[in-house]
Order: sequence, then structure tokens, then C-alpha cells
Amino acid sequence: MDDINLPPSSQKILHLLENGGALTHKELVHLSSLAPRTVRYALKRLKDNDMIVEKFNFRDARQILYEYKDPQTVSTR
Repeated sequence: MDDINLPPSSQKILHLLENGGALTHKELVHLSSLAPRTVRYALKRLKDNDMIVEKFNFRDARQILYEYKDPQTVSTR
């Protein structure tokens, strides 16, 4: 992760996901105090860098859960 240059907003979102588990976009906006568009951009950047995963939200199918992708638990097939 150190070799990827992330903007402060992406770093903040990544930190929240590392420590808070799976969260929705709305929860990330609330916890980070960032604008919804900024959070969307940060999530896209993190997903493009393969640092987070999107998961189905069984509590509310209209929302996506975002979760930190721990590089040490990723299996190599």
C-alpha cells in the first residue's frame, strides 16, 4: 500500500474500512464528514487499486457494502 499514492480522502476512507468493517456509502459519508461525491471518487480509486471489495448488502439490497481487502488474506490461485 505504501507504493500507491492516494489522495487524503481515499486514505481516510481506507482507514475507516480497515477499522470499521464493511460499510455503506451513506455510512462512509457520515463517518468521514466528506461530500458524497468525494466518497464516491475515493471508493472508485480504492477499488481500481484493488484495495477494497464490493459486497451484497443482505439487510438492504439497494445499498452496496464496501470492505477493506486485506492483502495478507487474499489467496493466490
